[in-house]
Amino acid sequence: PKQIVKLNLMKLAIVTAYPPSKVTLTEYGYHLVKHFRLQKEVTEIVLITDKTKEAKDLSFTEDGCKITVKECWNFNSYKNVFGIMGAIADTKPDAVLFNLQFLKFGDKKVPAALGLMLPLICKLKGIPTISLLHNILEQVDLENAGITKNSFLKRAYNFIGASLTKVVLSSDILAVTISKYKTILEGKYNSRNVALIPHGAFETPPEPTYKLPKGAKQVMAFGKFGTYKKVEILIDAVEIIRQRTKQDIEIVIAGTDSPNTPGYLNEVSEKYKHVDQLRFTGYVAEEDVPVIFNDSAVVVFPYTSTTGSSGVLHQAGSYGKAVALPDLGDLSILVKEEGYKGEFFNPESAESLADAIENIITYDEYREELSRTNYKAACSLPMSDITQMYVDYFTAIQMAKTGDISIDTIIAEREKEREMEKEREAVELLVK
Repeated sequence: PKQIVKLNLMKLAIVTAYPPSKVTLTEYGYHLVKHFRLQKEVTEIVLITDKTKEAKDLSFTEDGCKITVKECWNFNSYKNVFGIMGAIADTKPDAVLFNLQFLKFGDKKVPAALGLMLPLICKLKGIPTISLLHNILEQVDLENAGITKNSFLKRAYNFIGASLTKVVLSSDILAVTISKYKTILEGKYNSRNVALIPHGAFETPPEPTYKLPKGAKQVMAFGKFGTYKKVEILIDAVEIIRQRTKQDIEIVIAGTDSPNTPGYLNEVSEKYKHVDQLRFTGYVAEEDVPVIFNDSAVVVFPYTSTTGSSGVLHQAGSYGKAVALPDLGDLSILVKEEGYKGEFFNPESAESLADAIENIITYDEYREELSRTNYKAACSLPMSDITQMYVDYFTAIQMAKTGDISIDTIIAEREKEREMEKEREAVELLVK
């Protein structure tokens, strides 16, 4: 069949927080850059990122494309639009990807709103633009996420959120990671440019042995804590298990306070100072992440609500870990859609979480079954495939601008070509 999709080389700008930044989505930004630089269509990455005292972590071992770093914005700065658009004007990228959520550029209303107008400005300048929106306000519990408890302010935020969603929808493509988000956006805003591009697994290390290190079984929670991620329920649950069994358990709280709740973990540490084998790791550097996960018997998600797809779930899967999950909207959907498996618990009951953890750490065969299932789920969606999907969409946007063919048609053709490529590779392997 005639090929309608040709290889388009591009200089790609990625607007994101980036390690060692503590701003939200920094880790996802790192893995986007890590895998985009290996895509053959990308000739250069312009990393448009927030300012940090320490140097950006670009210590990649693979042989990838050039990365130009432009540190030009700050969390809660009113000048971010000028800094970012200035960097885009200086570097003249062929395409721009925004790694976004609603409080990406600040937790103050004006800087947050101004930052979300950037995709519209890029679109108006004719630059192919994709915005990856990790959460949508329709699915965020404003109170649990630490934004507001006031009912009037909730209504105001929802109105402003709907207006800003329309602005972000002005991107050529708005990418979301959960099918439910696509359905909501298409229904509420009558939009036809929403693409479902899964979150993807950051790393797919070699398959683990699924055996645990000697000593205490580590029950670990990972992330930024204090808003909708609360560790008290986890500590209480492990204390319940200790009272009724002889299990040797260490509780590991890996990560830092959420920007909205400074001092939270210090307060928890003080409150639970009488609890044995309770460890707070503080900030976990990228190179230490594998150790934290590999040493864990179970990864626990002590969430009271969710604000989008969970990077921690994908990480747990890629390291072959069993998980205990709250039975909450987005996480439940994600688990079913992407093939993960875990023990579910009632997010308001320490007793329920204790049962979930105990089921996993008591029965090794069951723990290993969950671990294998999650590793397989993570391997089915590696970041290399996810970044290739973005490249395909950018190619489709560029071709749609120059011809009379739709983006959907181009993407469908590209998917057919990829399937044919995979079949050819499979045949070649068999012949060998």
